[in-house]
Amino acid sequence: MKRILLIILLLSIYVFVNAQYENILISNTAGPNEPSISMDPNNPMHLVAGANTDKYFISNDGGYSWTSGILTSPGYQVWGDPCIIVDTAGDFYFFHLSFASGGPWIDRIYGQKYNFDSGDWSDGSYMGKNGDKAQDKEWAVVDSANNNIYVTWTQFDEYGTGDPDKYSNIMFSKSTDAGDTWSEAVQINEVSGNCIDSDNTTEGAVPAVGPNGEIYVAWSGPAGIVFDKSLDQGETWLENDIFVSEQPGGWDYDIPGISRCNGLPVTCCDISYTETRGNIYVNWTDQRNGEDDTDVWIAKSTDGGETWSDAIRVNDDEAGKHQFFTWMTIDQTNGDVILVFYDRRNHDGTGTDVYIARSQDGGETFENMLVSESEFYPSSAVFFGDYNNITAHDGQVRPIWIRADGTSRSLYTAIVDFTVDIPENKELIPFSLSQNYPNPFNESTFIKFKLIENQNIDLRVMDIYGRTVANVIDDRVYEIGKYEIQFSPDEYNLINGVYYFVLSSAKGSVTKKMLLVD
Repeated sequence: MKRILLIILLLSIYVFVNAQYENILISNTAGPNEPSISMDPNNPMHLVAGANTDKYFISNDGGYSWTSGILTSPGYQVWGDPCIIVDTAGDFYFFHLSFASGGPWIDRIYGQKYNFDSGDWSDGSYMGKNGDKAQDKEWAVVDSANNNIYVTWTQFDEYGTGDPDKYSNIMFSKSTDAGDTWSEAVQINEVSGNCIDSDNTTEGAVPAVGPNGEIYVAWSGPAGIVFDKSLDQGETWLENDIFVSEQPGGWDYDIPGISRCNGLPVTCCDISYTETRGNIYVNWTDQRNGEDDTDVWIAKSTDGGETWSDAIRVNDDEAGKHQFFTWMTIDQTNGDVILVFYDRRNHDGTGTDVYIARSQDGGETFENMLVSESEFYPSSAVFFGDYNNITAHDGQVRPIWIRADGTSRSLYTAIVDFTVDIPENKELIPFSLSQNYPNPFNESTFIKFKLIENQNIDLRVMDIYGRTVANVIDDRVYEIGKYEIQFSPDEYNLINGVYYFVLSSAKGSVTKKMLLVD
């Protein structure tokens, strides 16, 4: 019995030490899947998320709380594959598959704009209509220099057919007027795929913008993972696609407990003003190490996509476990490359966690971090979705994922803040402290913390000179659990400015910054 209790205690400590980040439930209704999320770099408190097929979620406090709604498109169906981006004006876009009521299925790509000030979605506009051909798996990006929006996707001559005379191709369209109108769609791939929606179909086109307005995009298909680029805002593209990597086992593979799974690539470019500026990265998963050992990979180019590194393994566990459904972003303030993926390193069977991995050296090495607070066990009886997503700015990282407990699905994010120093002896501190919300704040804000053992704690607020200006909790005993404290600056006669709140006990302390404004 003592041995069992010791094992349980060690496992509890392991989870606490490695899952340092507060999980936020966004929604547990209507079975969300295929989530997308975006943060406004000019106002990181503003986030918008989407999930299949027509669900949207709004946060104005950095992801701590969310409101939800159903997206509608007058005269058209909102039909999934949500992609959320934000433009330079702070307007968010929800791109999705669509078709006219009573018309051919998914015959266009639709985009609708959300205005934070009015709280309204536009009626939207579409691109890609080409007879009865199916337009699928779109993704979009904004050029921060001119606010152009670029979209790439897969066009099927006839979705799902095995007819060798029917093809899949990668298409491109752009808007130069904030999504009001779209250019005529053009094919950019050299080698076409089939229409089966499997390994030899061309899919996974995620565009990225380079430091001088270049458009970069990679995808999977019969030639492996290949890359294309445009140096004139999408007017012309390479005649021959550039090979990035093989994808052993193909991009369409099986994962136990998941109804279907894929390793489609994600493309990002570093436009930060750091030494890694201009690096292009392509991230994917495959089963080159065996059907029981799916891994996360990344390749990079430092010469505009002309040549590519060998595949670099991102997950740092021992061989023999699955990592799948990866997505990647770059923090453009510092060049950090950050990925999110599902991970089974800690469990047997279908037990699944969520990890992020961060590289601070241009994709050469990665630190893996557990972000989900507990594992889940999905069922192949329900559709899990084809992707997850992640967004980051100035050290604030918000991954988004689906938790599937059997046939029950829910949508989560995590509060990951790399701007806060974590004490070197973090494994000895039996508590965690979350970022306050809202932040910045004026009338009041909320401070949340979690204890994993009973202890005497202090919670105080300090000014920028290190002087204590508020004793919120003064050496009081708190039991194991989660707590939320409302802090009102008027009670302590505080003026506008930067402050630090500190949670401490006899075993250590954690500090976070907050901003009091008008």
